[in-house]
Amino acid sequence: MQPGENANREESRSYQNPILIGVVLLIAGISVAMIQYKVPTILTELMALFAMDAKAASWLMSIFTLMSIFVALPAGWLAQKFGAKRMMIVACGIAVVGSLIGVASGSSAILIFSRAVEGIALTVLTTCGPIVVQKCVKPEKIGTSMGIWGIWGCLGSTIAAVMTPTVFEAVGFSGLWILFAAISACAAILVAVMIRVPKDGQEREPEVLESGSSLVEKPRYREIVTKDIALFFVGFAIFNICLLAILAFVPTILQMQGFDPTLSGLISTAPMLLSVISSPLFGVISDKIGRCKPLLVAAMLVMGPCTFVLYTQTEALLWVAVAIMGLVGMGGVGMFLSGYTKLLPRPELASIGMGVMVLVQGLGQFLGTFLVQILLGPTLENWMFAGMVLMVMGLVGTVSLLLCRLR
Repeated sequence: MQPGENANREESRSYQNPILIGVVLLIAGISVAMIQYKVPTILTELMALFAMDAKAASWLMSIFTLMSIFVALPAGWLAQKFGAKRMMIVACGIAVVGSLIGVASGSSAILIFSRAVEGIALTVLTTCGPIVVQKCVKPEKIGTSMGIWGIWGCLGSTIAAVMTPTVFEAVGFSGLWILFAAISACAAILVAVMIRVPKDGQEREPEVLESGSSLVEKPRYREIVTKDIALFFVGFAIFNICLLAILAFVPTILQMQGFDPTLSGLISTAPMLLSVISSPLFGVISDKIGRCKPLLVAAMLVMGPCTFVLYTQTEALLWVAVAIMGLVGMGGVGMFLSGYTKLLPRPELASIGMGVMVLVQGLGQFLGTFLVQILLGPTLENWMFAGMVLMVMGLVGTVSLLLCRLR
């Protein structure tokens, strides 16, 4: 291969519009996130319908986090072998199958099993979305697409929270499950029709790629074991710990201090809603300046202190923390994705690399519930202690990202 041929080949690749890619993937993500979050607002009704106690009912949501820990690495391998676009379509299909199993379920055990199947779909989709972005979008525009894609969970959970009670009342359990499955099926068709993977980003990665007279080995997990990626993952895990600490416990903490349940729920989810502004904006800024580290460090820097305030304050400072976390902290959602692609030693590692990243995300979210519950104590009243520990953890995550050699 002659010098400069790589550059010419890069220019000849048929990249797609970064906004189009981001929006199509966002729709697919929302469709599966709606399936994940269709349970919380009708949990009481489901408990009565399936004769479930509170302990069994809790598995209807926690099974998703558990599945991500076990499925993330295989999902990365499947994306490498069969292609990320194909696996995103498969993920939407798995979500449909899981929902149909739920419709046919006659017991709580089968319903929980159906949620596990839906959890597999979510993990595969979460793993493959950023890989599609990397293959289909110009490198200098990846931040824009990642910023749009990154808000799928926040929008999906919000839409599900608004739609689920009304749809459930109108058409019942089976109608709700079938409707959300149909939306995911439509999203699969949209991905199949609108996403075009360039020839040089072919869907199936060969085990050995030719590069002139030399051979490039197939991606191996040991290539991801670097100091910078380890530091990056520390920050990413702590980001998810703080996020889940807020979503899982702030409503309860506020209600114990006299807040209305609706208001406490709004406070805990408001930062996620504000990510609709901050995540795409951070992505655009990142592409403009050609760097993501300053934005990522700024986002991580506010997570710990904002979590502390949300755990310990009930006055004006509480709302200030909500605004700062939403407009700055949640801007890091897309930045973590685009920053990780910059850290990978070579593009061929994207598939298995995203599997590892989703595994770290699942571990962080698990600790965000399991560890924080221990910090809060059996009565969930050690708010100051838990808040201080989470603030220190947030600062540790910030230092980790500062030490990471990331552009």
